[in-house]
Amino acid sequence: MTHSTTSSTVTAPVDVVLPCLDEAAALPWVLARIPDGWRAVVVDNGSSDGSADVARSLGATVVHEPRRGFGAACHAGLRAASADLVCFCDCDASLDPGLLTGLVAAVRDGSADLVLGRRRPQGRGAWPLHARAGNLALVRMLRRRTGLSLHDLGPMRAARREPLLALGLTDRRSGYPLEMVVRAAAEGWRVTETDVPYLPRTGRSKVTGTWRGTWCAVRDMRAVLR
Repeated sequence: MTHSTTSSTVTAPVDVVLPCLDEAAALPWVLARIPDGWRAVVVDNGSSDGSADVARSLGATVVHEPRRGFGAACHAGLRAASADLVCFCDCDASLDPGLLTGLVAAVRDGSADLVLGRRRPQGRGAWPLHARAGNLALVRMLRRRTGLSLHDLGPMRAARREPLLALGLTDRRSGYPLEMVVRAAAEGWRVTETDVPYLPRTGRSKVTGTWRGTWCAVRDMRAVLR
C-alpha cells in the first residue's frame, strides 16, 4: 500500500516520477532541474538516508512505496500522478530532468505516444561496459520481438498517463521499463527515442554499477520478453 503527501493541490501540466532509494545527495541537483510548473513525484522505496525528508523540503510530492523494486516505485508514482502527461527519470543525477521538455513536446504534438531518452555517456564511468553489454543484448531481443528500431531501454521517458495505466503493467522489478515498451508496441503505439547525455551518477549504483545488479536487471527483462 502506498501513502503520499502532496506539496500542492494544483494539478501540474506534467508530473515527473522519480523512483528513489537512498538518493539524498543527488536530490537537490535533480529537483532543481525539474521544468518550471511541472511537479516532481519522488517515490521513496525504503530509503534510510532521509531522502524523503530532503525531497519534501525541496517542494516535491513524496510517495512511499514499501514494496522494493524499480517497477514497484515507478508504478506507485504513475498511480499517484494526476497530470495528463507523465515522465519517468532516474533520481541519481545521471540524467537531467530539464531535458524532458523535448520528450514531452513530441507526445504533446502527437508525433509519438512514448518517447525514450537514448543514453549517450558523458565522462568516464557514466555507463560501465557490462551494463552497456546487457542493455545491447536486451535491445536486440526487443527488436526481434517488436520490430521497433530502438537502441536503448533508458529510464528517461514520457507518455500520457491514462494510456500508460491502460497497458496493465505487472512487473514490479527491473523488467518494468521493458514491459512498458513491449506492451506499447503490441498496442500499436508510436515509440521513438531521442539522444540524452548520461552522466556519472551521484552515490552508489544499485543496478548498473555492479555485475550482480546488472545481471538481476537482465534476468528480469528477459523474463518479460519470454
